[in-house]
Formats: sequence, C-alpha cells, structure tokens
Amino acid sequence: MTLHHRASTGRGVVVTGGSSGIGRAIVEAFVANGDRVVVLDRAGTDIDAINVDVSQEDSVRAAFATARQRLGTIDVLVNSAGLLTESPLQDMTLAMWNETLSVDLTGVFLCCREVVGEMRQQKWGRIINIASQLAIKGGTGLSHYSAAKAGVVALTKSLALEVASDNVLVNSIAPGPIETPLVQGISEDWKSAKRAELPLGRFGVAAEVAPTALLLASEPGGNLYVGQTLGPNSGDVMQ
Repeated sequence: MTLHHRASTGRGVVVTGGSSGIGRAIVEAFVANGDRVVVLDRAGTDIDAINVDVSQEDSVRAAFATARQRLGTIDVLVNSAGLLTESPLQDMTLAMWNETLSVDLTGVFLCCREVVGEMRQQKWGRIINIASQLAIKGGTGLSHYSAAKAGVVALTKSLALEVASDNVLVNSIAPGPIETPLVQGISEDWKSAKRAELPLGRFGVAAEVAPTALLLASEPGGNLYVGQTLGPNSGDVMQ
C-alpha cells in the first residue's frame, strides 16, 4: 500500500461559514498553522470572504471555482456554515424546517460534492463537517436543527466509506453549546437549562473547538480517523 502525504503546512483550505463563531476560530487556527485559507460565507462579513449561499447549487459551484483559482488545489474542506432557529415542532412552519435543512444539511452535501472528486484524484483530502451534540441527544425546540445535524453525521459516515480508499478522510465534529453569534439567538431559558445539564457547568468557546479540526486535518495525527464524530461538548454527550 502506498501512502500519500501532504506537508503539514501550506495546504489549500476552504472553510464555509468562516467569518464568525466556530468557523472563524478554525480559520484562525489553520492560518496560524501556515496553511492558505479561503473563507466562503454570506456577503457583509468583516473579513475577505467569497460570497456563497450554501443551500444553492449554482452559488456553491461558483464559489468553489473562485476558491480553486486562489488556492490551486483544495486539500481540506471544513463545512461550518450553519443556521440555528428555535421553535416547538407543533408550531414550526414548513418554511422554517426547509430553511434549516437546506443550509445545515443540503449545504454540506453540495460543498462535499464540489471537492471530493479532485481530492480522490490527488489521493489526499480531509473533509471536516461541523455537526452538533444535538444530533445524538436532540434538543427541545430544535427538532429541525437536530435532524439536520444528525443527517450531517450520517452523511459523514457514508461519504467516508466511499472515499477512504483514496486517502480522503471524512469526519465530523459535534460541539456542545458554544458561545457564538449562532447561539445568541436562542432563548436565555434554553441556555440556562442547558448550562445546568453540563458536567463542566459552562458553554465552550470557539477557540476550544478549533484544535479538533486541526487534528483531523493533520498528519500523522488525523490519519486514522475515518467517519468519526469527535465531541468537544462540555460532557453533554459521552460516547
């Protein structure tokens, strides 16, 4: 068996949703590691990002074409773009359900599909999908989000099975509650109840999640992770 390697720095990295929260912390970690990073996000961010709507096929295709022009090759993809809203299922509109699934699950599918062919061809690639611990345990008022993130975990495992033989390793990170702009929109009651459930007694911060992405993309540190879900989650889920 021939092992293909990439230098541990200077790789071409694409991070969706990289202008804030966990995505931004991951961007900063890869930049500090010496990698070349392109951010894909919605317009109006305060960092240089290629505009993308991850739920739209044409937008994703165009954004990745631009990213490829800047990077040459895409060695690492981190899917961190996400949407979080809150509603009891009985009150949830179909529009709210569809919007969450389209961004949080279909967006991951579309972005993975854009890079997996070239990664297989070059016999090296790392795809890291940001899921959630709610994919495993569910969350009150978050059935749409939990379902989408559970889909991300299953997609990750399935794609990992398809491409691992070409040294393309696909894994996910399922953070617990993290102090990010995404979580700010959730009610204080929800956050207080969740905080009380956590063995650690606190939410995490994005900088505590980013090193996991760096590990999964590293050699040799990430070489044996295939279809795994790593959980920096303050003890909310143990597995």
